Amino acid sequence: MKLTKFDHSCMLVEDGDTRILIDPGSFTPGFETLTGVRAVLVTHQHPDHVDLERLPQLIERNPGVSVYTDPGTAGLLGDAGVEASIVRSGDKLDLGLSVHVYGEQHAIIHPDIPVVANVGYLIGGRFFHPGDSFHPPDADIEVLGLPTAAPWQKLSEAVDFLREVNPSIAIPIHQAILAKPELYYGHFERLGPKHTELRILSPGETLTL
Repeated sequence: MKLTKFDHSCMLVEDGDTRILIDPGSFTPGFETLTGVRAVLVTHQHPDHVDLERLPQLIERNPGVSVYTDPGTAGLLGDAGVEASIVRSGDKLDLGLSVHVYGEQHAIIHPDIPVVANVGYLIGGRFFHPGDSFHPPDADIEVLGLPTAAPWQKLSEAVDFLREVNPSIAIPIHQAILAKPELYYGHFERLGPKHTELRILSPGETLTL
């Protein structure tokens, strides 16, 4: 399995001929140029996780690609001319790699801001992308996409999530709002589980498992 990080929360998972793209959002340049993509998984409807203007360009370049997301986001995608299949917590998909769906809601940003749906994806039984939530999967996780900074989270919550999931490898994601994310990465290294390897990937960099 290969994991390629694009900017912010966008990840490409590859295994053999299977390519699955997660959260192609507005903070991620160039995702629309990818080819050979079998499926797109969207965790929730916020623009930094799904770019409604550029996603149709990706679909045009990848005939037959399938899109999966929560019901609310599927509705927004439909309005943008993108057909999406609805997934909910507990669903299991076979997309050339197994995909297990976890979670139901986005983390609270502020009580006055409505909470939207959010689903996380465990791909191939190895890589877990939580979206904007600290809902842990009920499975052993080899590689965790670890949200680094957001309006909905504190550093202490990210560390606690890292400890709870207890992965072998953690890849920081959701960092584009930070000018200098290295401060956060240092805390993850110091405060995370001793056996967890923090792998900091630059945009376009690939980790081969």
